[in-house]
Amino acid sequence: MDKTAKSILVMGVSGSGKSHLGRQLAAALDATFVDGDDHHSLSNIEKMSQGQPLTDEDRETWLITLAGLYADYHRRGQTLVIGCSALKRHYRDKLRAATPSLDILYLHGERATLMQRLDKRGGHFFHGSHMLDNQLATLEVPDEHEAFRADIRNSPRDIVMDFLTRLDSNTA
Repeated sequence: MDKTAKSILVMGVSGSGKSHLGRQLAAALDATFVDGDDHHSLSNIEKMSQGQPLTDEDRETWLITLAGLYADYHRRGQTLVIGCSALKRHYRDKLRAATPSLDILYLHGERATLMQRLDKRGGHFFHGSHMLDNQLATLEVPDEHEAFRADIRNSPRDIVMDFLTRLDSNTA
């Protein structure tokens, strides 16, 4: 594995496994993992807890914060993996602008699989099928040039290994 610092985004809708896969990927790279949800404002969390989808305006400060993390880690020469929904291309562009290169792992799956995972998850502010439906409707799927696509039905280990192989081939 190339040891140069990397900026990696693990993206997808709620229930896709961003946090789980992001932590595994960060461990494999001896990197830091940041869960983007931990950086939402209290007002954003309250809004989502009440079943209200966030607007672009709601997300603006959150995206600026995450972009700042990428910039800070890049300046220090450290690899950072962030798990963040990044549903729209312009959200990803804001994150990409903070670092010379952003590698993206896009986790995708069928609605039924996502809903099943969300139903099992406890203690999270995101809930309700209408919230998932809103995210799926909002999602601007990245093309194969923008992101590595991984089907969430594959094992986390296989997804991480396949993505690491892609990173290696991009730096060769």
